[in-house]
This record gives sequence, structure tokens and C-alpha cells, in this order.
Amino acid sequence: MATPFPSPTTTWHSTTYSSLSPLRPELSAKGKTVIITGGGSGIGAETARYFAQAGSSRIALLGRREQPLLDIKASIEREHDGSKVFIFPTDVTKKSEVDATFTKFLGDDKVDILVSGAAVVGPLESIEHVNSDKFMDAIHTNISGSLFVAQAFLRHASPNATVVEINSSAAHVNFSPGFSAYSIGKLAICRLWDSLAFANPEMSVFHLQPGIVDTAMNREAGGIDAIGFSDDVSLPASFIVWLASPEARFLRGKFLWANWDVNELKNQAQKIEETAYLSVGLVGWPFDGGNWKLETAEGAWDNL
Repeated sequence: MATPFPSPTTTWHSTTYSSLSPLRPELSAKGKTVIITGGGSGIGAETARYFAQAGSSRIALLGRREQPLLDIKASIEREHDGSKVFIFPTDVTKKSEVDATFTKFLGDDKVDILVSGAAVVGPLESIEHVNSDKFMDAIHTNISGSLFVAQAFLRHASPNATVVEINSSAAHVNFSPGFSAYSIGKLAICRLWDSLAFANPEMSVFHLQPGIVDTAMNREAGGIDAIGFSDDVSLPASFIVWLASPEARFLRGKFLWANWDVNELKNQAQKIEETAYLSVGLVGWPFDGGNWKLETAEGAWDNL
């Protein structure tokens, strides 16, 4: 379909396609351990299905409500004999619950892939009219949930682990004055995971705008009605599996939209890897792709 938003690829997808097929050997997750937050419904649940198709042996689903998690577990294990699904009713804004879940699931084992998808919309009033307490609560909720998950992940991550943090275009596009709390939280979360990637350069961290999927969150925010169309949930789910594969390594650290065509992105791999293209930063000041040093009295900080 024609691109409804500015796009680095001429092809725009609203549903999955062959290059994202979890049955492609290049996208195999065989033997991989996966943790998905926000896994009880929507994008998180569908992503679990796609990782099962790709051969993941152990998948942990975290969510607030137990019954949706049980339903997804039963469905996946019924359809994919080789995948074992574990469910953990968990409030990611409570550090003790997050730590206990990671320890219970992993023990001395390691996690290979983390999909961080839990979030709240928060109040939908402009800064002028919003209740300040609700505004700050929404920001705190989104950031603390990501922080607690990131900390637990780091204690259990395998070497060269992969993180896909489901973000939002609201982090870098002003759609509505009512999205201010959500936008601030999402941009902060992006920088949180960037900080983790900076401190752990062996890991692969990706930021993803998953498309405009007909989820409860998008309904709450009014996104579907405002835009007038939606993307199939298969698109972000399969895109995430692709991001976790070696094919997507050139996109580490980038902010991506699931709608963009992966084949066209691969054709731009050198430009993407060597410059600040598709990175969150200061427009017009690309830092030569990040390959520079800040001289200080203490010495040099590489790639600041």
C-alpha cells in the first residue's frame, strides 16, 4: 500500500509477508529462551505465537491477568509441540514481582531474547488541562516498569542477548496534545534502553513502533478511530522475530517502524550502520554516525 507516513522504504506493509516468515531457516529461534512482557494479549501474545513457530523452546509470558496468559499458553502448546510456555502473572511496576518472576523462570539459566511490551496510555488531556498527579503517575509507571525489567534482564541475560522494546511513534512524532504524558514516557524508555545498550555493547537493542494495531491500548487512546485504518497484529509479531535474527543485526540501536520493508532496509545496511540514520538524536548534528570521542580531563569517552 502507499505510505501513509514518511518512510525510508517505498514499500509499506500492514500485514506480515514472506521475508518475515518464522519458518525461514534464517529466522530460526530454535533452542532460544524468550521472555515477553505484556504477553497476555495483543502484540505480546501474537509475538509468542511467532516465536513458537520459529522454534523457540522456552517462552515466558508476563502479564497482569492470569486467565489470558493461561489461554495463550494452552493455544500455543496445542499448536506447537516443541515449545514450552510458562506464564507469570506479574505487575512490572513492582520490582519484587519482576525479580521473583525472572528468578523463578530462569534459575541459573539465561534469557536470549526479551520483548518488552508492557505499558499504559495515561491521561489524554493536554498539558494545560491534565491532572498533574495523573500525568506524573503515567510517566512513572511506564519508566519504572521498563527499568525493573531491564535490571532483572541484565542479571540473567546470555552473552549477545537481544532486546526488542516495543515503543511508539509518539516518542518522536507529535500526533495530539493529549499524548504528552505517553510521549514523554516513551521517549524516556527509548533512552533507558539506549543506556543499557551503551553499557553492554555486545547486546542488540531495537526500538520498535509496532504499527497501528487494533489493541485495547490503541482503542483507549483513540488511535484507530483517529487514523481510520489498522495494521494486522501479525506484522509486528513477525517483525520482532526477524529483529531477533542475525539478518537484522545492522539495525541495532535504531528506531524502527514495523511497516517498513525489511528487504529495502537491508539494501541500505551500510548507510544505516555507518551513520546516525534512523537513530534518535539531534537532527542536523549526526555526530558522524557516533564515531567520535569527547576529550576530557579524564581522557576520552568513546562513542558518546
